[in-house]
Amino acid sequence: MKTTTSRPVAQVIHPEPVIEGAGVHLRRSIGTRQLDHLDPFLLLDHFESVEPRDYEAGFPYHPHRGIETVTVIRHGEVKHGDSLGHRGSIGAGDIQWMTSGSGIMHEEMPQVRPEGIAGLQLWLNLPAREKMTRPKYRDLNAAQLTEVDTETGARLRVIAGESQGGRLVGPVEGLAVAPKFIDVTLPPGATFVEEIPRGHTAFAYVDHGEVRFGPAQSGVQAPALVIFGDGDTVEASAHGAGGRFLLAAARPLHEPIARYGPFVMNTRAEIEETLREIRSGRFIREEPRDA
Repeated sequence: MKTTTSRPVAQVIHPEPVIEGAGVHLRRSIGTRQLDHLDPFLLLDHFESVEPRDYEAGFPYHPHRGIETVTVIRHGEVKHGDSLGHRGSIGAGDIQWMTSGSGIMHEEMPQVRPEGIAGLQLWLNLPAREKMTRPKYRDLNAAQLTEVDTETGARLRVIAGESQGGRLVGPVEGLAVAPKFIDVTLPPGATFVEEIPRGHTAFAYVDHGEVRFGPAQSGVQAPALVIFGDGDTVEASAHGAGGRFLLAAARPLHEPIARYGPFVMNTRAEIEETLREIRSGRFIREEPRDA
């Protein structure tokens, strides 16, 4: 009989305050001096405030190339638009999964509302062969991400990959790094166990409450990033009043990273070419080449 190993907690990182865009106050846990990246994850930002001055300036038009951005809205509303002509908004429970590929210009503008704004944004690296593919979107509204109660009391929304032994499947599939993204809420007394392929990078970002992780049942209070060591499963249990976290796992790329702000390529020469294209107005491609 196969024995499974619970992944231990390897590190807990408390996010750093940063200001991005036109003056948005964030907490960053991946993409800092302490943790530059967590292959294939490049950045993780947590935005949450009821004070308009912390977020209303938003993120005016800015470019991206070579990555995917995943934006999870907890509450509030963000209006967005881009160089491909997309316009819309994402609200509570919605997720936007954007593949920047060869290049896109977009803006994200949080709206001033009584409940303020809260959410997460994650950057996921693209493999070299996909960095210059056609930009695309997966807009996932809350209705597509039904919350499911498990027998152990956990409430799950599966965003990408499979969960609970394949019984639950998220709408985002077929990506090179085989990501598994699960939104997990643990009411008091609830527990959660999820299989993660050995060798895949795995973390949990706790953005509400308190949760215990791993075989040692290490208590972690929000906001915090929990990085797991290797093993077969991630296990968690509610502590006190319980909590909520995003579980993310993916296959590492083991490729060189050349990074310049919102551009992530494999070589410095590719970054320099990107900057030349920005300066000459050739950054946005009418016919992006596909892989």
